Amino acid sequence: MIRSAFLAAATLALTSCATVPGIQPPALDVLARDYLAIQLAIGEKDPGYVDAYYGPPELAERAAARDAETTLAELQARVVALDATLGLIRPDPGTLEAERVRYLRAMLSSARVRLRMLRGEEIPFQDEAEGLFGVRPELIDLSTLDPVLARIEELVPGDPSDAPLNERLNAYQDRFIIPNNRLRAVIDAAVAECRARTLPHIPLPESESFDLSLVTDKPWGGFNYYQGDYHSVIEINTDLPTRLDRAVDVGCHEAYPGHHVYSTLIERDRVNALGQVEFTLLPLYSPRAIISEGSAEYGVKLAFPGDSQMEYERDVLAPLAGIDASDIEQYYELREALKGLSGAYYTLAAAYLDETMTREEVIEASMRYRLMSRERAEQSLRFMDTYRSYVINYGLGEQIVGAAVEAGPNGEAADMATRWQRFIGILSTPTLPEDLM
Repeated sequence: MIRSAFLAAATLALTSCATVPGIQPPALDVLARDYLAIQLAIGEKDPGYVDAYYGPPELAERAAARDAETTLAELQARVVALDATLGLIRPDPGTLEAERVRYLRAMLSSARVRLRMLRGEEIPFQDEAEGLFGVRPELIDLSTLDPVLARIEELVPGDPSDAPLNERLNAYQDRFIIPNNRLRAVIDAAVAECRARTLPHIPLPESESFDLSLVTDKPWGGFNYYQGDYHSVIEINTDLPTRLDRAVDVGCHEAYPGHHVYSTLIERDRVNALGQVEFTLLPLYSPRAIISEGSAEYGVKLAFPGDSQMEYERDVLAPLAGIDASDIEQYYELREALKGLSGAYYTLAAAYLDETMTREEVIEASMRYRLMSRERAEQSLRFMDTYRSYVINYGLGEQIVGAAVEAGPNGEAADMATRWQRFIGILSTPTLPEDLM
């Protein structure tokens, strides 16, 4: 009780100093360290909340040693107090200081929502997503997807009377599964190609590097653990059989020009060049997630424009995997058609997390409207169980980043050189979703 009263008093003092002549808020670098300390303390309460941290080690050590006994209410008070203090800073618009203040306050706003969730508050799916990530997902009526399903029915081989559409689709797609004994070689080749296609457009520090391993029993498909010093540890989950196109997708998403490049540019251009220590921590639940996941998804289109991904897989990866890719054009036609079902994901996630549908109902609806196998539908729910509304960051993020990168005059798409330059600008600056919308 005494501790809580002290924090409340500290909060009041910070929020009142604007009215006291001669009292100025602390320097922004000091407040940035305070921000890191708070986020690290939340991470002690919420495993996985800190997606990456390579900042001052003493802050992490203090969080582990001293913040274990801190209550969620006390953390909420610290967030409110720091946000109020940042609100007292009135930098000139367009300056680096203004950028930093806006960024820090956006991160703290998301932290407040996450703390509300940790304290047991039930927040509806759309409100939760908007509060954490700064974007409100649209929910659709699943019946509006029936014309898309009819189109896919025309493309999938097999007699409709023999099996449901999702079973026939997955049986066809599984013809492109990479054998386990060739999986590592295929993924290594794909990542190397992603890197070779990225570096001419985005020069990186000579020391940048990554370690990649194949893992199992994870709720996600791939994960990048950024370590600092331009180094990443990348893990690819192999719980489910890996299809041929997944190798390039994951290579671009997790490494080049995706997460590894994003974190490397931020460290080089924000942390090392400008001393902005706040960027040494990436909160999983924040508006940065839309940018991080969206740019990683869109990065595939940058590195492999047009039909080049299909051609690379047909000519290089398929022989390496021992896969007959003579009909890969049909595979890609189906892949493109399936994008028309993407809206089902958010509607089903909302129904599942808001408990308006049972787990079994969501699995069955995923098999019908997302055309997933039962195994893949169950894996999708495992991700939702762990990360909840984080699911919006992939599809919505790609749409937001893609629209900003490709926009050209008179409705025409920008050329590839312009796209790469805009992409770099998004990755290397404190871009928030609102900046792109």
